Parts: sequence; C-alpha cells; structure tokens
Amino acid sequence: MLAIIVTGHGEFTRGILQSAEMIFGKAQKVMAVTLGPNESVEDLVNHYRVAIQSMQPVSELLFLVDLWGGAPFNAAQQVVAQAPEKYGLIAGLNLPMLIEALTIQDQPLELVVPHLVRAAQGGVRHLDLSAQDDDGD
Repeated sequence: MLAIIVTGHGEFTRGILQSAEMIFGKAQKVMAVTLGPNESVEDLVNHYRVAIQSMQPVSELLFLVDLWGGAPFNAAQQVVAQAPEKYGLIAGLNLPMLIEALTIQDQPLELVVPHLVRAAQGGVRHLDLSAQDDDGD
C-alpha cells in the first residue's frame, strides 16, 4: 500500500485530510505533517522522517504538498531525492486530488502520480451561469 504524507503550511493539511476522511472514510498509512510558524525546512525534514518511520513498512511513499517551491515542498524534495525510485512528490494539493489518492492507494507510485495530476486539474472548474439560456437550458 502506498504511504502518503499530506503536507503544507499551518493547519491546512490537517483540515484537508479531515475533510477527505469525512468523505472517504478513515485512511490507512496517511499522515498530515504541518509546518509551524517558527519551523525551518530542516525541522520539517525531521518531521517527515518521523512520519515515515511511524508508517513502516513503507515500500512507496507519496508527498502531497500544498505549494510548489515553499518550505514543505523544499523539505519533501530533500527526502524524495534520497530514494527517487520509491518516493514521489506532487504540489498543488486539493481535495479532489487527496480523495482520489485515497481511492487508488493500492496502485504503484508510477501509475498514481500521473493519475493524481489529472484528477487535481479536473477538480478545478468554473460554474458559468452567464452561459445558460434564459429558459434554463
């Protein structure tokens, strides 16, 4: 089973994981790891290592990060660089991506990553009420 670390700035990651579990149910081998206001990239790398250790055995791991280039991304990138054949990283975390990740957690990392990128993009949609006819069609 693919282990997942949901991570980002502040309490966002705990909240989004809680929301996903309300919809999907309790997740296995999934942890929210947050970056506190006074923490560094090095602190976060250590938090990730503790999380990975607590989910053992872990054969493959995916980081779902809130923002490309932020401290949580930079810390995750350091961990992924140590084992790129079994660790992956996707930035731009949103609820559709996380729910889909929980749904396909039994799949190999090489299939999960491109699927989640598509799922996340598909979750961004615009309701354009001005495009509808006056009679509701």
